[in-house]
Amino acid sequence: MYIHYFNMSYILGISAYYHDSAAALIKNGEIISAVQEERFTRKKNDSSFPINSIKYILRDSNITISEIDYIVFYDKPFLKFERLLETYLSFVPRGLLSFIVSMPLWLKEKLFLKRNIVSELKLLDSNFNEKKLLFSEHHFSHAASAFYPSNFKEAIVLVVDGVGEWVTSTIAIGKESNINVVKEIHFPHSLGLLYSAFTYYCGFKVNSGEYKLMGLAPYGKPAYEDIILNNLIDLKDDGSFKLNQKYFSYATDLKMINNNFCKLFSMPTRKPDEELTQFYMDIAASIQSVTETIMLKITRHLADTYKIENLCLAGGVALNCVANGKIFKDKRFKNIWIQPAAGDSGGAIGAALAAWHIELKNPRVYTKGDSMKGSYLGPSFSDKQIETEISPLNAIYEIFEEKDLIQKVAKDLLNGKAVGWFQGKMEFGPRALGNRSILANPLMPEIQSRLNLQIKNRESFRPFAPSILSENVQEWFDFDDSSPYMLFVANVNENKLKKISQDEKKIEGLNKLKIVRSEIPAVTHIDNSARLQTVHKETNHKYHSLISAFNDLTGCPILVNTSFNVRGEPIVCTPRDAFECFISTDMDILVINNFYLQKNKQQVKTILNQKNFALED
Repeated sequence: MYIHYFNMSYILGISAYYHDSAAALIKNGEIISAVQEERFTRKKNDSSFPINSIKYILRDSNITISEIDYIVFYDKPFLKFERLLETYLSFVPRGLLSFIVSMPLWLKEKLFLKRNIVSELKLLDSNFNEKKLLFSEHHFSHAASAFYPSNFKEAIVLVVDGVGEWVTSTIAIGKESNINVVKEIHFPHSLGLLYSAFTYYCGFKVNSGEYKLMGLAPYGKPAYEDIILNNLIDLKDDGSFKLNQKYFSYATDLKMINNNFCKLFSMPTRKPDEELTQFYMDIAASIQSVTETIMLKITRHLADTYKIENLCLAGGVALNCVANGKIFKDKRFKNIWIQPAAGDSGGAIGAALAAWHIELKNPRVYTKGDSMKGSYLGPSFSDKQIETEISPLNAIYEIFEEKDLIQKVAKDLLNGKAVGWFQGKMEFGPRALGNRSILANPLMPEIQSRLNLQIKNRESFRPFAPSILSENVQEWFDFDDSSPYMLFVANVNENKLKKISQDEKKIEGLNKLKIVRSEIPAVTHIDNSARLQTVHKETNHKYHSLISAFNDLTGCPILVNTSFNVRGEPIVCTPRDAFECFISTDMDILVINNFYLQKNKQQVKTILNQKNFALED
């Protein structure tokens, strides 16, 4: 039990050492800031101790470690070690190789995690009091990250991911300041690991390639759904399940699947550089359909059992926005709220909030909307800081009044320019939500291919999201709610679709990309869906104003929004990051606050030579 201090003010949450490390600060229960370590180190999904994130948070709030009352780590390493050890023993001798490789690392680093964390914090303050360091449980941190910011007084909280300490799926009931866990599914039975196994099988990287698998699914048909359900998973009517370990290696080896898995589908694991054939597209469609089936069975059972109208979601599977869209359309819940940093990074927020409300027994303070502040919780930069960062890079820029800037950029977008849009506080979580975004015109069919191949340097099949004015969403999409965090997929309204010819219907594979399907082809996926972001004046006035200006010019209240980065790199954090990305791609315009830069006016060759930047092929 935590000691309750009535003058408590600051709690720092930390997630680290698995993937996507982060730190978050709350003050008297209010989320003040949150940021991922990858944004500072420029190592995608960085798992290291978030020392840079903590330094930023302390500097931004003008406090020191000594002024923080508690620091809460998002899971319990001893429980994780217990799971690892018991798993190896239960699978002897199959797990022997993995055991030999993993144990030295655990014994050296992870088993003595508390000591390591204290050592890191003492680099910031040599007098740090280790009694301030507390530990939450992994899934409880996820649940807290979803329930408390939702502002629901009562809700079902569903957490589904790969694995925490032991738990892979959790059902909890949140009521006022309390969260009560009522059901769990334990390792090795995991929907997140099942999806990751197919991510690996299709040649994508586990823990980051799941988005690719989801984007690839509409190109295929769920031809292998029955094979999955009949062989790999024993699925019950309430959504509970067990995985057949005959086909998987993640519990005992250093890879996700084994030869039995490949034999079941009569094809080998795709290598990352191999062509994406129709087979792997059908595999992607099949596991996506299975995932949706499982999530719907769970949520329908929860709605029928508990009769609570609100649902909160967290954990890595909660980032599957296609499945979320199916849950939304199922209408079993009146309200659904998903933590925008649903993966491990969000555990930092949840750990801090759990300590504040559960252990310290502080009541919740309810506000209008959620308490994530649009997820704009990271660094921002003054004009002086921007100038200090980009002037030494020989950046050539103009500065405009905001009203004039908005009109100028809207016209650039109308004319097909790709715009790097860097504004205010950086987003927390995997989605760019209009502050660290690359923007473009959704009316132009060629934009989707150009952004993927010439700017993002990623696979051609990857879809792009529409940012739409919240007040216009029902005019364009089959969706009657808000989606500020880009976590729901909805269909484009039929009156906005184009008629597909008989010849076009015969097109197969990635060539389907060439078909113009709607009035907004750059954000319409091949199944006529889109991953929505509704933009609200209250949370992002400047972005709302830009889309409004574009709407005035075109009659379309939508912009293409993709994260400001290239493949393999984190979203940009600083003005320098933004300028380097701008210079090394085919982006046309860069806007940092009210600084306006045009590519054709930059001394690109000189800059590249001086800074050793590398243009992407």
